[in-house]
Formats: sequence, C-alpha cells, structure tokens
Amino acid sequence: MKVFKKIVELQNELFYCRKENKTVGLVPTMGALHEGHASLVKRSVEENDVTVVSVFLNPTQFNDKGDLERYPRTLEADCQLLEDCGADYVFAPSVEEIYPEPDNRHYEFPPQSTVMEGAKRPGHFNGVCQVVSRLFYIVRPVRAYFGEKDWQQIAVIKRLVDFIGMKDVLEIVECPIVRDADGLAKSSRNMLLAADERSIAPRIFEVLSESVEYSMTHSVVETHDKVVADINAVDGLEVEYFEIVDGNTLLEVNTWEAYVVGCITVYCGKTPIRLIDHIKYRR
Repeated sequence: MKVFKKIVELQNELFYCRKENKTVGLVPTMGALHEGHASLVKRSVEENDVTVVSVFLNPTQFNDKGDLERYPRTLEADCQLLEDCGADYVFAPSVEEIYPEPDNRHYEFPPQSTVMEGAKRPGHFNGVCQVVSRLFYIVRPVRAYFGEKDWQQIAVIKRLVDFIGMKDVLEIVECPIVRDADGLAKSSRNMLLAADERSIAPRIFEVLSESVEYSMTHSVVETHDKVVADINAVDGLEVEYFEIVDGNTLLEVNTWEAYVVGCITVYCGKTPIRLIDHIKYRR
C-alpha cells in the first residue's frame, strides 16, 4: 500500500493503472477509521482492481470550530487498518493541498441539502460537496463508497454527481451501517464518548427499533413523539431533532407512505457528543 500526500503524485500513479484498464474505487473518509470504514474498503477491494482511500479532515464542512478541533486524528492507525483491508492507495493531503485558495463554489440541492442536517448545520453540505467533488475530479473513480449511517449525505452526493455531469461514469455505492453488538452505529465520534456516555448511547437505536413495531398501530405524529420522549427520558441524552421523512425527497410525511425513514440526531453526555442514526419504517 502506498500513501500519497500530493495530488499530482496520486494522479500519476492512477494514470498507469488506467493505462492497464484497471477500475478504480474511491472511499472518502475523514480519518479516525473503524469497522464501518473497513466494510466500505473491503467492498471496494472486492469490486474494483484498485482502491483509493482518502483520509482528509475537511474543515469546510464544520460550522462548529470546536467540533473540528475535537475530531480524532489517528493517521498511523488508519493506515494500518487500510493496509489490513487491502487498500492500494491512501490519499492523505494537507488542507493547503486540497484548498490552495479559498473554495468559493456554492452547492445547494434542495430539499435534500436544506432539511435536517442542512438546516441545523448551515454550510455543512456545501463543504461536503466541495471536498467530495474535488476528490472525484482528482481520483476519477468508477465507484465511490459511502456508509448509510450518513444517510442524508448520500442523497446530497447523488444530486452532486448529477450536477457535475458524472452520473453516467460514476456509481455511488451505498453500504449498510455497521453497528456494535449493542446496536450503536459505528462512528469516529464514538471514541470521544466517556465510559458512562458510551453505556447510554445504544439506547438511541434501541428506541428507534422499538418504534418500528409501534408505528404499525400508531400515527406518524404519535410515533415521532414517543421516540423523542423515550430518548429524552434517558439522563444524558437529548434529541436535537427527529424527523420522519419521505425516503426520496427527505421531506416530512404525515402518513405512512411506501418509503419512510426516521432520521435522528442526539446529544450525548456533558460535552456533548453529537450522534446521528436512522431507521427505515416503510420500504
């Protein structure tokens, strides 16, 4: 496995891969890798001749500087995990390499980019689109792999791919959430949880799972209110938002349509750590 910090060096390497008609898969990450990331990398390795994993903590998608400062940085451990997973190349550039000058491009894809995380974190998805589009241009993959934990992000990225004219040459591959045995979705932020915070965090998915059966005999509003009340009843957990939405448009629904998803963000602990998850009610 090779590690590149410069765009031109990675592109030169990939030039020779393409010359040999090798397919290239991309797994974009911000580092602090875990089993969820590993599942994306392993799938890319299975489906492509060459796998590139980017490890870049993108500052433009953080609207909270404190959140950016707290985000774990574990490049050495990340590289070991990636080598074990069979990745071919790691792209770990500096901020200056990706943004030699301020990125003034503005992306907005309503309603997918303006609801939920888009409303709560102004500028977040614009920053995501800035860095992901740059990675697509640099790597030129045939497939890019994203975890369903960041479910809304996938919807936004699909809109981005269409907008930048890559829809016919780039497949966005959605990969299932990887969870710990107690149900907590794997996340780089989990390592920031204190032991007592980690012990209560699984209650989020437990409540969401219980609410699926509850929804079979109750309305959308009743299901929404029960989820919020049950999670807020746990000392140390506080719901920032919970929305039950159409799985395609991400707009709120009032009835149980054909494809309905519940999306939640919860503050855990005193710091607090912001955890996201979702559940599919109707498919």
